Amino acid sequence: MGELTLFVLKVGFLILMWVFVFVVLFTLRGDLFGQKVRKLPTAAPAAPSFAPPAAAATPKPKPKPVQTGTASRLVVTAGAKEGLEITLPDELLTIGRSSESDLVIRDDYTSTHHARLLLGVNGWMIEDLDSTNGTTLDGEKVTAPTAVPLNTPVTIGTTTFELRR
Repeated sequence: MGELTLFVLKVGFLILMWVFVFVVLFTLRGDLFGQKVRKLPTAAPAAPSFAPPAAAATPKPKPKPVQTGTASRLVVTAGAKEGLEITLPDELLTIGRSSESDLVIRDDYTSTHHARLLLGVNGWMIEDLDSTNGTTLDGEKVTAPTAVPLNTPVTIGTTTFELRR
C-alpha cells in the first residue's frame, strides 16, 4: 500500500472513533438527564373569531360533573411508597423521577417527567407526557388526557395509586 492510502485510512479510522465517542456521550446524557418535555399551556383557548348572532343563540346548561364528588387526596396503594397519602393541589400535580415533580417516583420504569394530573370540569384527568414505559388507568394504556374515576388504579412504573375523597 502506498503512504497516501495508509494515511487516509488512519485519518478515516480516527474520525470514525471520535464519532463513536460522541454517540456514546450523547446517549449517556439522555439516559442520565432525560429528554426535555414540552410543557403545554394550561390557559383557556382563545375565543373563536366567528360568533353566532345573540338572538339565535340558546343558553346551554352547564355540563354536570361525571362524578358525584371530586377527589381530594392521592393514595399510593402499591410500590416503594405504598401507604403514602398526598392532598391534591388546586389544579395540577406532576409525577416523575425528577425532584421537581410533586410526586417523585424513583424506579427504573418511570421517566423524568412521566405524567400529570389536571383538574378539569368533570374531575381529575391523567395525561402521559410521552413517557417511555407509559401510564395505565385500570389496566388500559393512557394515550390522551383521560378522566380518572375515584378509587380506580393508576400505574406508573412499579407504583400504583388511586384518587380518593
